[in-house]
Amino acid sequence: MTQPRHSFLPLGLSLVLALSAPALAQDEGELTVTHGVSTFGDLRYGPDFEYLDYVNPDAPQGGELSFAWSSGGFDSLHPYSRNGRSAVASNIFYEAMLEGTYDEIGSSYCLLCESMAFPEDRSYVIFTIHEDATFSDGTPVTADDALFSYEILRDEGLPSFRASIGLTIASAEVLDERRIRYDFNPEAPLRGRIESAGGLPVFSRASHEASGLDFEDSRLEPLIGSSAYVLESVSPNERVVYRRNPDWWGNDLPINRGRYNFETIRIEYYGDSNAAFEGLAAGNYTFRQESSSLQWATAYEFDKVTDGTIVLETIDHGNISPGQSFIFNLRRPQFQDVRVREAIGLMFNFDWTNATLFYGLYNPITSFWENVDHLEATGVPEGAELALLDPLRDLLPPEVFTEEPFAFPSSSPERTFDRRQARQAAALLEEAGWTPGDDGLLRNEDGDRLEVEFLNSNPLFDRIINPYVENLRNIGVDARLTRVDSAQMTERERSFDFDIITDHFPMDLEPSSGLRQYFHSVQGEDSLFNLAGVSDPAIDVLVEAVVDAETQEELNVAVRALDRVLRWERFRVPQWTNNSYWFAYYNMYRHPEELPPYSSGFLDLWWIDAEAEAALRAEGAL
Repeated sequence: MTQPRHSFLPLGLSLVLALSAPALAQDEGELTVTHGVSTFGDLRYGPDFEYLDYVNPDAPQGGELSFAWSSGGFDSLHPYSRNGRSAVASNIFYEAMLEGTYDEIGSSYCLLCESMAFPEDRSYVIFTIHEDATFSDGTPVTADDALFSYEILRDEGLPSFRASIGLTIASAEVLDERRIRYDFNPEAPLRGRIESAGGLPVFSRASHEASGLDFEDSRLEPLIGSSAYVLESVSPNERVVYRRNPDWWGNDLPINRGRYNFETIRIEYYGDSNAAFEGLAAGNYTFRQESSSLQWATAYEFDKVTDGTIVLETIDHGNISPGQSFIFNLRRPQFQDVRVREAIGLMFNFDWTNATLFYGLYNPITSFWENVDHLEATGVPEGAELALLDPLRDLLPPEVFTEEPFAFPSSSPERTFDRRQARQAAALLEEAGWTPGDDGLLRNEDGDRLEVEFLNSNPLFDRIINPYVENLRNIGVDARLTRVDSAQMTERERSFDFDIITDHFPMDLEPSSGLRQYFHSVQGEDSLFNLAGVSDPAIDVLVEAVVDAETQEELNVAVRALDRVLRWERFRVPQWTNNSYWFAYYNMYRHPEELPPYSSGFLDLWWIDAEAEAALRAEGAL
């Protein structure tokens, strides 16, 4: 069972072609001109590649992909504003200069641009927009549109977006109708500079000005973009349908061949997960990525599965765990002492939960880079990692240097209440000044109870949180579960009005400046991604060490050091992870025989077998 939560990729250089100044501007000097960039090492795809290795270049186009959403409603189609709750995939309308791939780490290729050019010191980049690039209304994508998009995201976008842009990009300038130049802050790290500009979505300036709305306003008429999809219909909190643009300018680009094959993508909203599950069997939608182990293990025994109408498929992947966890709000006074956080974490029994509720289908999480051996911290720090950590010794717990990275111990799978861990938790709480009162509840020296509220909007999580609450109450913590609707959940998350929630830490395989949004104190108060409120000078230093890494080895060392320190802060209680995708779909969907390691690609790599679809319709299954 997972709960829901876009990023871009970092930099480097390969397969380059030097051009002299007159090819671009009289005073530019010698530039590298290329179709793509890679952080460390060569690009997988050369300038003349025909299509990506993992696609079916001859995939048929047509039909509908439909799936369900039950983690809250929506009232907006504007994902770049704090106002309103945006619909799932509402960034689908927009393209950026650059596009990543699913089979490489840290590589980006031209999408809206036909080339990029930059000097050796990467102090700036010039993107030349593809001469055929048009918005969905048929107007050309211009450098002025790219400038507008950059400036409005910088000035009026999400706070974390604004901060990230401001740290890297100093300014942007239109050179002519198709060329835009981004100049970077001199102190910004070289790695990731080009992608920070190349990853910005590009909107139509004219569509925004015609709307009469402020950029921060919630809206159900999206800004016009240039991507494969446009809006077909929308019914807030019920349904949104995206339709493939038949005149999409990018259909024949090598980066897009064999992709974006569905004529429409329909997303049905449900009030709860149980109703959403029933909708699959009823044929209200036809594709489901299952996130509940209970349902995967027990619920797929109905007729449409047994007769082959609906296919069940498990596909292994090479992704990092999304880091799903119970997250402490470090802004709360009762969580200031790390011993309190550790004690509360000890009372979550993963082993019992997995065996009893999850049918043993999940794996525990320890690292923020779970499943990535070269990025996970192990053992005690030594060598280059120790050298990086040593200057921070006075800011770090001594255990960072003497013990293995922190991980909650295994618990008894036989019973939810593990007495050994309860004794350990009680001792930690007593050390922290929390002792039992006459009512058996823990109180501090001021007589305040140790109160902990778990905030949750997903009814399927009740069965997981309730035993955890009971364990905490058994050791004197005044714990409770509060269930709210999705709108309340959004509002309370955005105002940081919670004690503990479930959320994710979706780290990258090649992390860079995006880490600031999750862990850096500069963005800790405003970032919607730093829900824990992490603000620590040692972590700030390590985040910058990751961002500044110029070689793969430097990056590995810095990430391992950061992983180690984050784990010793104990501001999360890791839940579980699944190393496979679980899919249930009507037997008309097809995918490439070999899917890429870093995505299932069901939105853009899969397609519909028209004959199979016709057979299902003839049988009355659709």
